[in-house]
Amino acid sequence: MKLPRLLQPSNSKGVIAEKAALAYLQSQGLTLICRNYYCCFGEIDLIMTDQDTLVFIEVRCRKTSDFGGAFASINKSKQSKIIKTAKHYLAQLENEPYCRFDAVAVDAQCEQVQWMQDAFQE
Repeated sequence: MKLPRLLQPSNSKGVIAEKAALAYLQSQGLTLICRNYYCCFGEIDLIMTDQDTLVFIEVRCRKTSDFGGAFASINKSKQSKIIKTAKHYLAQLENEPYCRFDAVAVDAQCEQVQWMQDAFQE
């Protein structure tokens, strides 16, 4: 079972990868809204805005590109959980903004970040 980020050590691979992804995305002009949004359906690593667009971001870290690499690990089941979680988040807002789902792949050394905008759709 995956531990919530709050219960993971601050130096864990996942936490370090999320920090690297966040720094990269902020350097690209995105603004952080929320980190590690949890609900009964799952978790969204980062929720940010890109101008007028609300962006739900999944961060993945992989040692190798075996089995398709980090982006390929966001399978249909994972996408479905992220979408349900995003709908839960959106239900709390007065007005539903334009949204998209992005993915960020971070290498094992957290030196290289790849950003895929509009990685999947509902």
